[in-house]
Amino acid sequence: MYPFNGLDMGLGNLARVSGAVTRSISAENPTGAKGGGAQAASGTGASCARDLGVGWKVSPSVDMTPGMTYTMAEIEGPGAIQHIWLTCHPNHWRTFILRMYWDDETEPSVEVPLGDFFCNGWQERCNVNSFPIAVNPAGGMNSYWLMPFRKRAKITVENTGTEGTHFYYQVDYTLTEVPDDMAYFHAQWRRSNPVPYKDVHTLLDGVSGRGHYVGTYLAWQVNNNGWWGEGEIKFYMDGDREFPTICGTGTEDYFGGAWNFEQPKGEYGAYSTAFLGLPQILKPDGLYRSQQRFGMYRWHVMDPIRFEQDLRVTIQDLGWRSGGRYLPQQSDIASTAYWYQLEPHAPYPALPGNDGREVV
Repeated sequence: MYPFNGLDMGLGNLARVSGAVTRSISAENPTGAKGGGAQAASGTGASCARDLGVGWKVSPSVDMTPGMTYTMAEIEGPGAIQHIWLTCHPNHWRTFILRMYWDDETEPSVEVPLGDFFCNGWQERCNVNSFPIAVNPAGGMNSYWLMPFRKRAKITVENTGTEGTHFYYQVDYTLTEVPDDMAYFHAQWRRSNPVPYKDVHTLLDGVSGRGHYVGTYLAWQVNNNGWWGEGEIKFYMDGDREFPTICGTGTEDYFGGAWNFEQPKGEYGAYSTAFLGLPQILKPDGLYRSQQRFGMYRWHVMDPIRFEQDLRVTIQDLGWRSGGRYLPQQSDIASTAYWYQLEPHAPYPALPGNDGREVV
């Protein structure tokens, strides 16, 4: 049993004192140094603070120019990131790429478009009220995923778009010992646009090592009429080939809903709870918005899916057709998969370019 080190801060441990150190990185203190905040003499707020000077919100954000990769945080460990807050205009949520590197990695353990990481995959603001991810008016994005590291942590944001913008952020972390059995946080984005006929959307493949799967976010555009969510999610683990160990009963079931998410009758019922949600429902508008779009999350916080050797995750794209038959659909599905594992991790597929990520 490890001594309490400040990493397990559930309500039962909230009153316990530890030797952990609390630090925070933002544009006002880009290194997180003790006593290092509010010293900027120039920055995006300098003009507003010209009558007040240093210490009066001189550098609340950074200018993200096109093509720029900005290092949000670079931290010497051991320790853990405990909270991330950030915001920028929704137009950038698919062209800003969030990456995270642990210890001596040269390839990221997290590589996801900014909006999708925070369950906002459609470049339109949507509030999310869940345990690890919270998005609040008007576009304040929060992550409470625990992200331990032993040597160092690095978080970057790349602006792959053609426009610049102000970018606001804060990274809250602790410096403390990390137990040997703590794994590293990972997240990966994939898109099938469209899903090939009679095929599936793959959320993860090629994961090797030991760990546990902790979450799914799907941005799903339906390209046909009728109910679209009959597909089963499947977890192939530890040598599974043709048949999975875990097989769901339907898309809405996996996300904690039932019967087409229909409530009241004739309408989708949006919901956002601690571990499950359908927070975003975008309807056709009769002009340029021609398809239905949905955003859904499912956190395996209370029921992590553990694997010892390997993991593959797929979901069927399945609706209904005449005669009570299933319809293999060809939807546009973008997924973000979240998991913990011991390093090293297998290389990720190349992230699609701007056209491959564009909301169209």
